[in-house]
Amino acid sequence: MNLTNSQYNSILREYDNKRLEDKHILDMRTKEIYAKIPAVKEIDNEIITNSIAHAKQAIFGDNDAVKELEASNLDLSMQKAELLIANGYPGDYLSPVYQCKDCKDSGFIGNEKCHCFKKAIAELVYSQSTIQSVVQLENFRAFRYDYYSKELPQDGTGPSPYENIVKVVKTCENFIRHFNTSYENLVIYGNAGVGKTFLCNCIAKELLDTSHSVIYLTSYQLFDILAKSKFNKNTDNTNMKDYDSYSDYLMECELLIIDDLGTEMNNSFVSSQLYNLINERHLKQLSTIISTNFTLDELYQTYSERIFSRLTGNYTFLNIFGDDIRYKKHFL
Repeated sequence: MNLTNSQYNSILREYDNKRLEDKHILDMRTKEIYAKIPAVKEIDNEIITNSIAHAKQAIFGDNDAVKELEASNLDLSMQKAELLIANGYPGDYLSPVYQCKDCKDSGFIGNEKCHCFKKAIAELVYSQSTIQSVVQLENFRAFRYDYYSKELPQDGTGPSPYENIVKVVKTCENFIRHFNTSYENLVIYGNAGVGKTFLCNCIAKELLDTSHSVIYLTSYQLFDILAKSKFNKNTDNTNMKDYDSYSDYLMECELLIIDDLGTEMNNSFVSSQLYNLINERHLKQLSTIISTNFTLDELYQTYSERIFSRLTGNYTFLNIFGDDIRYKKHFL
């Protein structure tokens, strides 16, 4: 997820453009209001005059005069707001315009990157990932139910693969439909080749198309990012610091998809990082989807009891079963 200097500078240029756009909007609003409500221009001129006097009085240490000027400007600002409202405009119509009010479109709060800057980094990296092209092919429109057999299990219990996938897809569609109003998480599990990743991509596309922030990572990619972030804290390397921003955004994006959990090399670091990730996102009520080839027993045996407890307590488990679709596509 390395950002080159060129990529980093391109994000900074985006912020320059945002500030220019903000100024243009405010200039256009000011021109509009001055033409329609001349009294507002008179008030602004009086505020400017008062501010100049304020500066002079402050130099000479006249605190009483300064307080009077501040009170006068506050009164004038209230008069301006009342005029705007009386003419059908919001009271703050001529206030500075910002797309991110937290950092005022600077990208930074103090010396720290603002959440919007971290998001810009993540989106830049994400836009260059393979999923952008993948979701154009792997989506609900391309989903094929005919890959799933309608034959019932030999023991006669339970639904057919077809009946099961219909229910699974319906659950995923409800997950998408209620995404803005309901906090939910999913674990999609089953044998290799039954369509787990395809279904994750279907969900990702629907939410990306509605302007939600979605990060898709394989399990290997996820823990690689977390490791580089954790073990390079004191470096001056810009690329390593970008891993910090990206790992922070894993805790902030609206949906995190972890694909193929269990393919990573499991150790105490992986277990602790996985717990921290799912626990932190749960506390923030941010949705996560996990896909895995593991059975429930294998999940329990591979990861800590507290991870399994978090999953069973806060996630809906969706089991997909049936024939290997990759085999069918290739040989049938």
